[in-house]
Amino acid sequence: MQHKSKRSRAMALPNSEFRTRATEYLDFLAAWVKKPRQTASVVPSSRYLARLMVAHIDPEDGRVIELGGGTGVFTRAILGTGLPPDKLEVVEINPAFARGLRRHFPHVSVLETPAQIVSTATAGEAGEYQTVISGLPLLAMDRQMHADILSESFRMLRPGGAFIQFTYSMRPPVSREILDALGLEVVRAGQTVRNFPPATVFRFFRKGE
Repeated sequence: MQHKSKRSRAMALPNSEFRTRATEYLDFLAAWVKKPRQTASVVPSSRYLARLMVAHIDPEDGRVIELGGGTGVFTRAILGTGLPPDKLEVVEINPAFARGLRRHFPHVSVLETPAQIVSTATAGEAGEYQTVISGLPLLAMDRQMHADILSESFRMLRPGGAFIQFTYSMRPPVSREILDALGLEVVRAGQTVRNFPPATVFRFFRKGE
């Protein structure tokens, strides 16, 4: 009965959506096999996690940067908020993922630039962005990388802007020492068990904002 139920749910999906999810899974699995620490999971993030990640985006409130675009799960959700494609820039250093993103989102700018120097490649200026959506595997990175990525992201964010990050831990992926050094605060923005593995979303922002 359980097998039949799963097959029924799959058949209920529109053919195009089913093909998209299947392609995303295969692409993600291939990337994980090649670079497991860089990819961090064997499956793409779920649409439930994606909704939490983009919940604070205002489609009429300026530019957005996505770090670690992967197969485009968050990219699709960001555009689903109504944000114009020319207001979104997606950073993805994996060449295969970058090609896939350009194919699926031809009107979105895809930057094959490291997150810690993203300002060298963006169309917008420092201080113009409302949100940074991060799919980067911060738990697999060292503290210096955390500091560099957050410092660069908040250079791009305007006053009141937020850095949104998910993790498979219940605790923030960045240490209090780094947050204090950068003048940042963090709060839990939500969590979902409808993701594999279950995930928690954190919102980082400047102290006093």
